[in-house]
Amino acid sequence: MTSIDKRIINLIEAERKANILFEEIENRHLIIGEKTEHELNKEVFNLAYELFGIKKFWHKRIVRSGKNTLLPYEANPINLTIQKDDILFFDFGPVFENWEADIGKTYVLGTNQKKLKLKRDVELAWQEGKAYFDQNKNRLTGANFYHYTKALAKKYGWEYGNHHCGHLIGNFPHEKILGEEEINYIHPNNNLLMTEKDNNGDERFWIYEIHFIDRKSEIGGFFEQLLS
Repeated sequence: MTSIDKRIINLIEAERKANILFEEIENRHLIIGEKTEHELNKEVFNLAYELFGIKKFWHKRIVRSGKNTLLPYEANPINLTIQKDDILFFDFGPVFENWEADIGKTYVLGTNQKKLKLKRDVELAWQEGKAYFDQNKNRLTGANFYHYTKALAKKYGWEYGNHHCGHLIGNFPHEKILGEEEINYIHPNNNLLMTEKDNNGDERFWIYEIHFIDRKSEIGGFFEQLLS
């Protein structure tokens, strides 16, 4: 088994465990109205420790609801109380045995059809984007894939909500090892092929993000996971 095989297996295993965490969040009915984003965030942190004994997350843990769902990762909005008919999303990056996962999912409380459509659309668009990547990855730059994803938002009837649509993932802490340069993101200024090897000649692995928003309705949806 090559080192590349081992690395992707470790990343897939980290994502599998992160998905177990999300399943247990749902099973325990933690996503309810009348608690704050910070309260729910803390509950998920405690659950991750209960299930896997981990306290390490490679980036800040995000729970965003209501109008905060319009905002990209870098923002630090006020702590909102989740409403009974709200839309919200999680963005968590737990670290399992020094391998990073990065999972983002959207949830809807209640039956608002526009919010439910937004949740469906970010998941469908991610699958559509992945299929496009799989078919074209040997000729796709980060800029190409970003502009494709931005066009996907328009196709589904939304606006794209971030200045990039993904980033590298790997052995913790990849940010410290690789830096914050645009070439490490699926970014409109990244003209490197996504299949380009890193400085050590190793394959790079990507997290793909979909963030669709509707500014007028003050709602956003988010979905991300490993492009494997």
